[in-house]
Amino acid sequence: MTSLSLRRITAAFPRQFAPSTRRYALPPALLALPLAILVPPLGLLCAGVTLFVLWFFRDPDRIAPESGFVSPADGRVSVIRREGDRVRVGVFMNVTDVHVNRAPADAEVESVTHRRGAHKPAFTKDSARNERVDIDCGAYELSLIAGAFARRIHPYVDEGTTLERGQRIGHIAFGSRADVLLPEGYDGTDLCVEKGQRVRAGETVIARRS
Repeated sequence: MTSLSLRRITAAFPRQFAPSTRRYALPPALLALPLAILVPPLGLLCAGVTLFVLWFFRDPDRIAPESGFVSPADGRVSVIRREGDRVRVGVFMNVTDVHVNRAPADAEVESVTHRRGAHKPAFTKDSARNERVDIDCGAYELSLIAGAFARRIHPYVDEGTTLERGQRIGHIAFGSRADVLLPEGYDGTDLCVEKGQRVRAGETVIARRS
């Protein structure tokens, strides 16, 4: 696959891939053709890597419900815990899940903070010290947490950004977790999911006040 053909693909489907797809897909794509001539097995490997990157950074459209807090990520609910007067819900993204994250509810971003840290597996307790981006949305908070293989967190929003439920807010490259710290007043009776349940970003309601 050549650089020109890859550009044509991304241009034809501007919403199909996350913004940083070219950064990861172009190097193996550029190597695929010459290596296919010189060392065919390596050329095939590079082509395979290119296709994997395109698949990993896929960005399908989603239709958000009209109410409730929706999941910020595709994956499985790995964290449900009470923190003081608030409830945290975390979603672990496996390598096979879509890694584009979405806003749980309407809000205005008050701050975006990048905190450096470790890269422990995102499904473990040690991941609390991992590199992360915290997005303060006033009533609720959203955290994008790097995993063992994730080295890049790409937020799409800044302070002052107005969010709508289900809007794309960022992505994490190669394994990660996304947490929502629900507003004060929410408790276990307001949750619509349980640990281990599969959810879809921007579509699955994780909490709703009755």
